[in-house]
Amino acid sequence: MTSAITVQGKALPLNKNGFLVNFGDWAPEVAKAMAEEEHLKLVDCHWVAFKYMRDYYAQFEIAPSPHVMIKEIGAELDSHKCTRKTLEQIFPGGGCKQACRIAGLPESFCYAC
Repeated sequence: MTSAITVQGKALPLNKNGFLVNFGDWAPEVAKAMAEEEHLKLVDCHWVAFKYMRDYYAQFEIAPSPHVMIKEIGAELDSHKCTRKTLEQIFPGGGCKQACRIAGLPESFCYAC
C-alpha cells in the first residue's frame, strides 16, 4: 500500500495498511480511487454498505460487525439484490476489513471484522 492516495489533485494520508488516516478525508471519489487500486468495480451493494458503515461509525465510533450490518440493512440490501453471500463476494480482498478500508473507517476501529 502507498502512504497516500491522490484524489482530485489532493494527497490524502494512509496508514501502513492502506487505511485513511483522517475519517473526514473520505468521499465517494476516494472510495472509487481505493477500489480502482484493488481492481474492484463498485456496484450498488458497495455503496449501501459504505453508507451504513460510515453512518454507524459516526454514531457509535466503532465499525459494525457483518452480522449487525446484515440485520440492520437487510431490507435495503435485498432491494439491491445483495445478500450476505453477495457482500462476501463483492469484497474479495478481505471482506469486512476491505469494506472498512474503502469506506474510510479508521483501522483501529475495524477490529470487529
